[in-house]
Amino acid sequence: MKLPLPQEKYQVYETVLSMRWGDMDAFAHLNNTLYVRYFEEARVRWLVEARGTMVESGEGPVVANVFCNFYRQLEYPAQLRIRLFVNSVGRSSCDMWMTIEHDGQPDTIVADGGCTMVWVDYAAGKAVALPDWLRDGILQVLPAQ
Repeated sequence: MKLPLPQEKYQVYETVLSMRWGDMDAFAHLNNTLYVRYFEEARVRWLVEARGTMVESGEGPVVANVFCNFYRQLEYPAQLRIRLFVNSVGRSSCDMWMTIEHDGQPDTIVADGGCTMVWVDYAAGKAVALPDWLRDGILQVLPAQ
């Protein structure tokens, strides 16, 4: 089953990651589990670059679900361009969408996916409101409501 990304989504971040030799599987291409790890690394970089930290005052992100659609194999060496998008923001969560491109083949998506990121009070183990700095950063890329 393929889960399509929504047409209406708004880019919040972009980064380039280097594929590592050890990321390949026995078939000499990027192991399927690593695509989700690259999504994670892009989300972490986005949050850290926005605020300097990913966790503050015992609160931070948790991924409630994640999926990935695979379109093309990746072989070492490769520079991977990961783009993060949002299209809806709730009180304590936002839906995020990610694409991966081989940097040498711009605009050719090799994989895409999505997740729901929930802001959580780790000690209490429950969702809390997205912090203002994150909500404001997301809302500035969304069209006026």
